[in-house]
Amino acid sequence: MISGLVSLYLPSYPSVLVYMLQSTEYEAVPYLKWYWRTKNFNDVMHRRTLDKTKSARMLLLALRLGMLAQILIGLLFIYLGGWHQLTGGVAFGAGIILLYPVLWAHLVVLPLVLGRYFVSRPKQKQAIDASAKIFANHKGAKIAIAGSYGKTTMKELLATVLAEGLKVAATPANKNVSSSHATFARKLKGDEDVLIIEYGEGAPGDVARFAKITNPTHAVITGLAPAHLDHYKTLQAAGEDIFTVAEYLQGKNVYVNADSPEARMFFEDSYQLFDTKGALGWKVSKVKIGLDGTSFELKKGAKTLALQSGLVGRHQVGFLAFVAALGLQLGLTPKQVQAGIAKTKPFEHRMQPYELAGAWIVDDTYNGNLEGLRAGTQLLQEVNAKRKIYVTPGLVDQGTEKERVHIEAGKLIADANPDLVVLMENSATEYIQQGLNRGGYNGEVRVEDNPLEFYTNLTHFVASGDLVVMQNDWTDNYA
Repeated sequence: MISGLVSLYLPSYPSVLVYMLQSTEYEAVPYLKWYWRTKNFNDVMHRRTLDKTKSARMLLLALRLGMLAQILIGLLFIYLGGWHQLTGGVAFGAGIILLYPVLWAHLVVLPLVLGRYFVSRPKQKQAIDASAKIFANHKGAKIAIAGSYGKTTMKELLATVLAEGLKVAATPANKNVSSSHATFARKLKGDEDVLIIEYGEGAPGDVARFAKITNPTHAVITGLAPAHLDHYKTLQAAGEDIFTVAEYLQGKNVYVNADSPEARMFFEDSYQLFDTKGALGWKVSKVKIGLDGTSFELKKGAKTLALQSGLVGRHQVGFLAFVAALGLQLGLTPKQVQAGIAKTKPFEHRMQPYELAGAWIVDDTYNGNLEGLRAGTQLLQEVNAKRKIYVTPGLVDQGTEKERVHIEAGKLIADANPDLVVLMENSATEYIQQGLNRGGYNGEVRVEDNPLEFYTNLTHFVASGDLVVMQNDWTDNYA
């Protein structure tokens, strides 16, 4: 309690506030929610540090000057109150000084809120309206990608492979909302053969709104899993929103990942399914999984296509098979498809393997869903190593499903039977431990209360011949 109060008055406090704003992408509501549940501001930056961008530096300077000004005003009242023997003046001045941390923590969001509602939003609406016309008039194929997980991976795979024979444009990084779609539209030249547009889903109605604006001709649904349940409340609601893109297309040119068990309740006969067994009439065979990549063959009648990818994990086979098959369907030659698949490689923090002190680390810390966790535990089972280690803090955005999902996660980890499980201390830890116990896990479990120290000193923890799968990355505001 006392240390928490003291943390409000430390020199690092303004930096912590800016860090919290930066981590919540300068959104007022998530920032304020995080602020009011924080008991000790010394514990906030336990995973990362402030990225000192120009905006962050300016905001930090403004906060420090504002706080300093308030302290000086408080001291002035104390001085004048003491000089004139006014007890009320002294008390008022002391109150001004004592309240400055809380006051400025809230004042800092005012320009953000005012700017968003009176400047940014009107401009965004104009840009979005203009982008709808651009998408509607564009003659190329427009592939929308929706789902609880795997969207960015699918987008990048399609962009990489289709670019071997077609002019392709894709939304950048994980920019997947209307404002970023509008920015993407403005940069189009109009002569693209294919547009690939990733759909984010943060609230009910998002996908339908994106479809109306971007006017897709094809849709890929990568899967459904418990995610964003703090907004959707139930998995059913999330699925209904995601599958509205199929309704927009009236079921035509809709491709759905059949490896997603949660998505099956939404399947319709008109949808074209793909999975680790095949895609669009092509059958998968001779699958080989390793830390150097994945290889398999596609067969259709007398035709055989051998494919080699740098992506890691059996769960990638379905995605790769679909992308290859769709590429052929859109006019690519078999050699072009092979060349495109060969160029695919792990994306940052998505099943990304690297060597460290003679050990193999598989970084899947961007993952935030149960299906992704399943893929990581499966990889542990399929790859040989002297010692197998699984590391996770748990999954965010699980809403009311938090307990059920994390118990299930614990069972999946137990099934993989690693030599060591490392958990990060947070509100999900006890549920994962329950799942480990229910799954009959008898190996070692280690709970870390300082994730930053653990990750930065990983070289001291691993040994040559180890395989370490690190999944999920709780941001500080969820800790």
